[in-house]
Amino acid sequence: MDAMEQLSSRTIYTNPWMRLREDTIRRSDGSVGIYAVVDKADWAMVVPFDGEGFHLVEQYRYPLGTRCWEFPAGTPPQGTAPTPIELAHNELREETGLRADRMTLLGTMASAPASSSQRGHCFLATGLTPGEPQREPEEQDMRMAWFSRPQLEAMILRGEIIDPHAVAAYGLLLMHERGLSSP
Repeated sequence: MDAMEQLSSRTIYTNPWMRLREDTIRRSDGSVGIYAVVDKADWAMVVPFDGEGFHLVEQYRYPLGTRCWEFPAGTPPQGTAPTPIELAHNELREETGLRADRMTLLGTMASAPASSSQRGHCFLATGLTPGEPQREPEEQDMRMAWFSRPQLEAMILRGEIIDPHAVAAYGLLLMHERGLSSP
């Protein structure tokens, strides 16, 4: 038996990128309460590796009021439903202009399992070919740069890469390189 049973659900707020709902739930002890859930489309993150280093993007993150270095990532356009690997190819091309001959799934994770239904799929992109980015209007200030592995690791340790998905994706890459990949 699940620890909680949904008795009802109502939408509190919605926009093109997310929906906030409030569910009435019954806990395993029989008591009734509420639970807030943020529903967002699943995302894909791409670790573009050319055998020597990594291509990252930097963009302004409004909630933090600062620019952040990250691996290319995103959610599908509203009204579309690409597969995770299709989304990964789209995000890589859109944000960096790069095309990958091979996408390898590194793993799947939940963004914020205590409050959101959103999941993410992390891919390793290899066999990279350069091209022109096809950025969305919100990404026009984005820039891309190449970093060696020591540079990337130093940026993580110095707190210059603070996106938890990017740090987790790098951890998944390290496990993949050690032969500890998911099936």
